[in-house]
Amino acid sequence: MNEAGSILHDGFLLLGFALAFVLLFRRLGLGATLGYLLAGAVVGPQALGLVGQAEQKLGFAELGITLLLFLVGLELDPARLWRMKKDILGLGLLQVTLCGLAVAGVIFAFTDFSAAAALALGLPLALSSTAQVLPMLQSSGRLRTRFGERAFSILLFQDLSIIPLITIITALSRNPADAGGPPGWLLGLETLAAIVGLVLAGRFLIRPLFRLIGNLGEREMFVVAALFTVMASAAVMELLGLSTALGAFIAGVMLADSPYRHELEADVEPFRSILLGLFFLAVGMMLDLGAIARNPVFVLSMAAALIAVKAAVMFGLARLFGMGWRPALALGLLLSQGGEFGFVLFAQAQHALLIAPEAASVFGAVVTLSMATTPFLMMATRRFREAPADADEEREGPGGERVGALIVGYGRFGQTVGQMMLASGIDVTLIDTDVEMIDVAGKFGAKVYFGDGTRIDMLRQAGAAEAEMILFCLDGDQLSADLIEAAHEAFPNAAIYVRAFDRRAMVRLRDAPTTLVVREVLESAVVMARAALDNFGLSQEAINKAEAFYRKRDNERLEVQIAAGDVRAAHERVITETGDAGAAPA
Repeated sequence: MNEAGSILHDGFLLLGFALAFVLLFRRLGLGATLGYLLAGAVVGPQALGLVGQAEQKLGFAELGITLLLFLVGLELDPARLWRMKKDILGLGLLQVTLCGLAVAGVIFAFTDFSAAAALALGLPLALSSTAQVLPMLQSSGRLRTRFGERAFSILLFQDLSIIPLITIITALSRNPADAGGPPGWLLGLETLAAIVGLVLAGRFLIRPLFRLIGNLGEREMFVVAALFTVMASAAVMELLGLSTALGAFIAGVMLADSPYRHELEADVEPFRSILLGLFFLAVGMMLDLGAIARNPVFVLSMAAALIAVKAAVMFGLARLFGMGWRPALALGLLLSQGGEFGFVLFAQAQHALLIAPEAASVFGAVVTLSMATTPFLMMATRRFREAPADADEEREGPGGERVGALIVGYGRFGQTVGQMMLASGIDVTLIDTDVEMIDVAGKFGAKVYFGDGTRIDMLRQAGAAEAEMILFCLDGDQLSADLIEAAHEAFPNAAIYVRAFDRRAMVRLRDAPTTLVVREVLESAVVMARAALDNFGLSQEAINKAEAFYRKRDNERLEVQIAAGDVRAAHERVITETGDAGAAPA
């Protein structure tokens, strides 16, 4: 009972302070990350002391980073990841190596640390904060641009480099206990074997599992299965002593080209947001204010040196790889902070007897302060960094293409709409919940994603914020005016087209902000009636007259029904007598 009370007490305080600080910092345009960090510092043991056990909370909150990497993996199918290999292996390798050596050189030159200790501190400081940078790219809509891909390529290589960095620190170790540890080449083979195992599991186990859940129609099981996938892949990596975030990323990549991608994104995103916020709260709680107070000049100057060195090196590398000076400056500043994995590597260096606990606390404070400066730097340099958008920076939609139209429902109706739009050269994203239909469509070469298109979060994950129009082509009477209103408020730039089930649906949607509402069988019924009248021998003029008369009476009746909100109104407008339109056989 005491433990449960402690959890509720801590959760209440953490969420309350986070809510207040994040709202304030959002209002000031400083971003959520800085709000979380400051909230954690205020509520933590170094300030008010309202909440403790920061290390324990940090270990749990690291699931947020794991979920973040899983979601990023879902954005990058294997083919797209292969296209990024030059940036990952080239730009990423050079960034980690050159920034690590440069920062280590500064530490060695201006402090009393030995060369081994400077290297053990400098290399971790070369890593940037994935947990901070990726949400910034997502919120600004730049994650899927060329700029965003290069930033992510560097972050991905940094995550891959954790094993080599641990190996280097172990090789420099002064601790006799590390002498019997596994060699670096064995860790590399274990990493490769784990990645191959996750790829095979994703292909032959995870995909069939999601197909089974889709057939059963149990939506809540998607949430369970998604979290199971992330945690299982992370647990395998942790068991081998590897990066848990890397395992989650590989699992995401394996599901990136599956029909369930958008549903998974929508289900995992809320957990990712909450846990990532908790992560930054825990980082703020761990900020050693005492270490800063004892060495204020050193901590501030080292944080400034770290930002300047990393930004300068990154700027030069970006220019070397053909980027303009504006995006190169933006990339350098965006990746100039220290990262969350620095805490892990500092602990490793402390265990290796390369640095004292006091040094680990001081450089942990340096990392936290550098993370806090990123929003200010991006704001202060905005007018220098930003240039008119060009084609290279155009946003992309799901699957790597810009979204022109989002079609919800790929049954008989949606197939016709989708094929006509594709034939006209319009980029279309298709969503449906019928697994069997998705499989059949795949055999004909159509890419249909699994997901509930009546959920706003699902529409957002599918690219509705970028779409020019959203077309609801669902079978049955599933749509409400509230849903259409919510979709319009969430995506005001998208025109909304609706397939209505019958007159009742037309009346129900009378005040909905739609561009067009079409009764699903009206036009096909008119086509059949015209063909029948032609077979009776009526002239085209008479057929046109009959159609015009019917449409006029039907529209008049519908207007009265919509005004009254009652489908029983204007029943006298129903055509029940022969020859009302004056049509007669030719």
